[in-house]
Amino acid sequence: MEIAIKILQLITSLSLLIVLHEMGHFLPARWFKTRVEKFYLFFDPYFSLIKKKIGGTEYGIGWIPLGGYVKISGMIDESMDKEQMAGPPQPWEFRSKPAWQRLIIMLGGVTVNFLLGFLIFGLMYFAWGRDYLPAENVKFGIAVDSLGATLGLEDGDRILRVGDLKIEEFSDRTVVKEILIHNAPTITVDRGGREIDLPVPEGTAAKLANSANKNKPLFTIRIPFIADTVLTDSPAAKGGLLPDDRIIAVNETPTPYYHDFKREIAGKTNQDVMIGVLRGRDTLQLAVTTTDQAMIGVGPYYYDHYFQFETQEYTLLQALPAGVVRGWDFLSSQVKAFGQMFRGKINASDSLGGFITIYDMFPAVWDWHDFWNMTAILSLILAFMNLLPIPALDGGHVIFLLWEVVTGRKVSDKVMEYATLAGFIIVIGLVLYANGLDIFRLFNK
Repeated sequence: MEIAIKILQLITSLSLLIVLHEMGHFLPARWFKTRVEKFYLFFDPYFSLIKKKIGGTEYGIGWIPLGGYVKISGMIDESMDKEQMAGPPQPWEFRSKPAWQRLIIMLGGVTVNFLLGFLIFGLMYFAWGRDYLPAENVKFGIAVDSLGATLGLEDGDRILRVGDLKIEEFSDRTVVKEILIHNAPTITVDRGGREIDLPVPEGTAAKLANSANKNKPLFTIRIPFIADTVLTDSPAAKGGLLPDDRIIAVNETPTPYYHDFKREIAGKTNQDVMIGVLRGRDTLQLAVTTTDQAMIGVGPYYYDHYFQFETQEYTLLQALPAGVVRGWDFLSSQVKAFGQMFRGKINASDSLGGFITIYDMFPAVWDWHDFWNMTAILSLILAFMNLLPIPALDGGHVIFLLWEVVTGRKVSDKVMEYATLAGFIIVIGLVLYANGLDIFRLFNK
């Protein structure tokens, strides 16, 4: 069921983005009285799943879910329709229109995706606001994961700065971003009341960008293990553990915090263990037999039991510009990440991914906030990737059109034909490579 939900989110999100992207080409083409022969979601070599002709345009759904397209008369595209291009230009064809009109038509798709990403972020702020945990409220410090330990972080540290950036809101993603994108040289922490600068080890950016580490946390919030729920008939319930008991030890090994307990209980499957519990002022030892998954059936209180979260509310007029700022920050990070790749700081093969990577980014349950957040991100990525100056992508066509606008000379159809073919081969190669990396990682987990 979880797989089906993730696949449904992926298909729904991509389908929405593809249709709106192609609508960005379709509408200006029609405004400039340019004939659009086909409007397709997905590709349709040899046959279509659905098709219907309305007003001279065939609308349909193809069977290869790798994108979509509009076929505009008199335009050299991936269809490589040489027969049409061999005849004299017609008034309704793309090639007969002024360069500025052709430029608007070509930029329509990415413009829609940029605006859509900004709009979704803005409407999310308007609908849900923005919840965050002020860093100063994290009174117990951090619980360090193995990846964070390689940076020199320790349990109980409080993150103060990454490079020159003061940490105002608790998030390990901020630390990752500053190291990956801005080459932050140090992490400054409060450790037992002392301020310590931890140098970021050489090669950390490449390690964090590696696909195997992309979703791994550097650290989480350190919290005590106070029982919120004790499952009926669970080992903990049978052993006498009650809600609001605080677990402080496993087999007399102190576990003052939740992550300490998880580390200590890990691997103890189907074993009799003694759980140290603080109940009021009394300290108890409870005999518990773990399950075959090394669990005892207790759920801890969530973070908001211990810390004061803040919510920033937005009016619509505040939310829309805030959405643009958030989207622009995301795009800036993507551009800087590309720069890191070209400088060799990040390994491209570790960072690229295909449909499996995108699939993994969606949650296993349908959550509208997460769905729209991912859709906004994908919309901006789609716009950014389509602007790359590769023939067969919108960016490639834009480069040729800008050349024509600046020089007054149109690139010949033959050059466009060969360039588009080469670009199409490059794009297909990149798609196959990215998805091949996904398959390789899947079988090497």
